Amino acid sequence: MTLRRLLSVAAAVGVAAALSSAAARAGLGPAQTAKRAAQQLGAASVALQKADGARDRVKALTQTVKAYEEGLRAMRQGLRLAAIRERAIQLEFDAKSTELSRLVAALESMGSAPSPVLLLHPSGPLGTARAGMILAEVSPALQEQADALRARLQEMALLRSLQQGATDTLQQGLAGVQQARTQLSQAISRRTKLPRRFVEDPVKTAILLESSKTLGAFAAGLAQTDEGAGNADLPDFESARGKLPLPVAGTVLRRYNEADAAGIRRPGLLLATRPLAIVTTPVAATIRYRGPLLDYGNVMVLEPGEGYLLVLAGLSQVYGEIGEVLDAGAPVGLMGGANPDISEFLSVSGEGAGTERTETLYIELRKGQKPVNPADWFTMNKE
Repeated sequence: MTLRRLLSVAAAVGVAAALSSAAARAGLGPAQTAKRAAQQLGAASVALQKADGARDRVKALTQTVKAYEEGLRAMRQGLRLAAIRERAIQLEFDAKSTELSRLVAALESMGSAPSPVLLLHPSGPLGTARAGMILAEVSPALQEQADALRARLQEMALLRSLQQGATDTLQQGLAGVQQARTQLSQAISRRTKLPRRFVEDPVKTAILLESSKTLGAFAAGLAQTDEGAGNADLPDFESARGKLPLPVAGTVLRRYNEADAAGIRRPGLLLATRPLAIVTTPVAATIRYRGPLLDYGNVMVLEPGEGYLLVLAGLSQVYGEIGEVLDAGAPVGLMGGANPDISEFLSVSGEGAGTERTETLYIELRKGQKPVNPADWFTMNKE
């Protein structure tokens, strides 16, 4: 292995240190993490088969998609930990190649030489005694090094076997989650029993879309429109402060009013997500708008309580119809992108940099005419 190769491996190991430490704190090594992921993917496959007979098929498929996403995330972590660990062992071997060569040579010499030869010394009995004392001291150290070498080789063989054997599991998992997403979209399109608080007025919606130049202006205009539905049946949204799960699994890129690279500040959260991640409503809410808006891609505007609007922008697909009332955890859409290739799960080059999270979801929460900090309402645990 060349010096450049060694340095690249060392860099990969350093970048992944946080990931390895997290797994160590959880008491899980690469093999255990991957095994747990395989079990999760297996359970998700069973859930997908049972979803056909589920009473609430949309709910069952939503949970199945989430189970697949979690299993694939765990599999990605396990395989990358395995690849990182294997490279670290290889780096250790290469760094100590001379020492290991001498160790192997010494062990071979001791193993091949007849016992009487080992006990004789050219200088006579005294030299033989001294050589025996030296050999008695050296042998345990050599044996200890040999045992350590054997353990490293066995670990490397296990890690390679783990990575090679994961291909079928990954293929099944990626195919399964795609099938579950397709079935979920079909189940939502056939859904007819959701309660409705009002029926959309397409003319009003078109006028509002045409007159709004910003996302904030659109949300403010939407909050002023009277749909004739009343607010008596809206849940107590205030009691949910600080308890809501994020609508999608991801990591926070920018917080409320935090400037981006261009110095632009937005009154919301920006999350980095994986491609095709499912987005759900964190609380029971009414759909006030769904569809394209300005340059935000597809936007979902939900009314979770009187005077509040929750804006989710940047989706690729959106589910539901304006006026429908959704339960907490109901699917509202999917992020964009495409299923990752299997090779991406085995790559360590982007680990820790978030390069696998290529999609972004913008979350804005408004009370009346003003935005409020969404972080005060959501549990901000990192993925």
